[in-house]
Amino acid sequence: MRKNESKPVLETARLFLREMTEADLDDLKEILQDEKVMTAYEGAFSEKEVRDWLARQQKRYRESSHKLGLWAVVDKQTGEMLGQCGVTEQNWNGETVLEIGYLFKRKHWKHGYAIEAAKACKAYVFDVLNQNAVYSIIRDTNRNSQNV
Repeated sequence: MRKNESKPVLETARLFLREMTEADLDDLKEILQDEKVMTAYEGAFSEKEVRDWLARQQKRYRESSHKLGLWAVVDKQTGEMLGQCGVTEQNWNGETVLEIGYLFKRKHWKHGYAIEAAKACKAYVFDVLNQNAVYSIIRDTNRNSQNV
């Protein structure tokens, strides 16, 4: 672990997922302020929007019985935060559903990290939360996320 000693929520062969903290702001900016990464969100975030994003995740951790939210995805070998992936509650067609979401630094695309992290989240939903469904709500134009 690098600058953040948060206990992992999930672990895979190459990654661990942990709650994000203020120490992750620079990494979040690299993700959320990248126009290409944020295409599905209709553009890069401002400084305030990045801070609000982090605050929203931290609120989710506090208010959810299972500390749901998007978690920092960290490379076990280097300690670098590669992106974020997790499980959140979303309103979809009038009902609340669990969704797996992810956003990664562009330099870490196409290395299998999103697939590895999303699979761990899926297993968490079924095996730990004992749910029978999980969603990924993806725009029909977002081919990269569809591939995951």
